[in-house]
Amino acid sequence: MSDGAAALESAWADRVRANRDQAERVRESKAGDFYAPVSSLFVADPRRTGEPALDVLLAEAAPEETWLDIGAGAGRYALPLALRVREVIAVERSAGMRRALRTGMAEHGIDNVRVIPAPWPEALADLGELPAADVCLIAHVGYDVEDMAPFLDAMEAATRDRCLAVLTDRSPASVADPFWPLVHGEARVPLPALPDLVELLHARGRQTEVLRVERSPRSFDSVAALTAFLRRQLFIAEGGELDVHFRAILPEHITRREGGWTLVDPPQGALGVVTWRVPA
Repeated sequence: MSDGAAALESAWADRVRANRDQAERVRESKAGDFYAPVSSLFVADPRRTGEPALDVLLAEAAPEETWLDIGAGAGRYALPLALRVREVIAVERSAGMRRALRTGMAEHGIDNVRVIPAPWPEALADLGELPAADVCLIAHVGYDVEDMAPFLDAMEAATRDRCLAVLTDRSPASVADPFWPLVHGEARVPLPALPDLVELLHARGRQTEVLRVERSPRSFDSVAALTAFLRRQLFIAEGGELDVHFRAILPEHITRREGGWTLVDPPQGALGVVTWRVPA
């Protein structure tokens, strides 16, 4: 490992720890399966069209390939890919997300997804003979991974050909960043994101291709759904003193646009698809 890579890995870990420590310091809400109450927000039609990042992934996918989707969630990408490739191995640690994923498989008649209920990189041991897949994908996964080097090592160990990462310039949780000073009196510690991953990969000796695609501001079907999402990202308990203050200031910061409810001034950031080849 080069000194540059080691320094970047250490800086990545420091930011993740600082972000986590800040959350634990202000946390009112109970810890647990963070995504279980909001898994429905990640459900999407596997036959949908017009989503630029998905279009890039589908263009990469070949019928004879096996794809490994780490942090597959409710199958936002795993299910559309399963319609295109031979098999998808979906690694997902959240029981709530796995339930949503299996529901989507049943509803859409998709039976070529193998679900691995474990965190990464521990799930590597459950994949069988390695490499287990032709292509490895992480989509909005990695921002809060403290030990990124073993995470990336395991991705490459599991993969015969290439790895892809769909990430934003700022982590998705940054949607709530404007509310941190208003609710907690301090700015949110930012997590590593797309530029940091690309820099780290280069320091590890990987050549990357980065394709920037259109990213629409995140929207929600209702004010209640947007409120619940922001509340979870602020780690405040529903009905508590901070929540009362948060809900009082919320109306001036949100608006309804085509597609649903979103922030008046959503954080800006690009979406990128990073591709790199696994070393021989």
